[in-house]
Amino acid sequence: MTWVLLHNPSCSKSREAIEALRSIEGLEVRKYLEDPLDEAELRSLIQKLGTPVSSLVRTKEALFTEAPFDVNSTEKVIQHLAKKPKLMERPILIGSKAAAIGRPFEKIQELLEKN
Repeated sequence: MTWVLLHNPSCSKSREAIEALRSIEGLEVRKYLEDPLDEAELRSLIQKLGTPVSSLVRTKEALFTEAPFDVNSTEKVIQHLAKKPKLMERPILIGSKAAAIGRPFEKIQELLEKN
C-alpha cells in the first residue's frame, strides 16, 4: 500500500511522525507547504479523514486569528487551505481509503493497524 505523509519540516510533531514512519514501505513524504494540495485533493482528504472538517484547520495559527472563517463550512475550509496551506493541521497520513491527523500520533498508528 502507498502512504503519503503530509509533512512540515518546521513542525516537531511532523518530524516525530516522519521518524516513526521511516520503516514503512511505500511511504511518500509530501512537504505540503512547498507542494500544496489543490481543491480536489483537499476534498478527497476531507472524505478520507471522516472527521469534522474543522479538525483540519489550525485555528490558533496567526493566519487564522487575523482573518477567521467558518471552519464548519467545507467549501470555506477548502478555499482557505488551498490558498494558505500553513493553516492545515499536521502531520497527516493518507492511505488509499482513509487518512488520519497525527495529533496525537496514536491516530496514525491506529490507521496503520487497520490497514
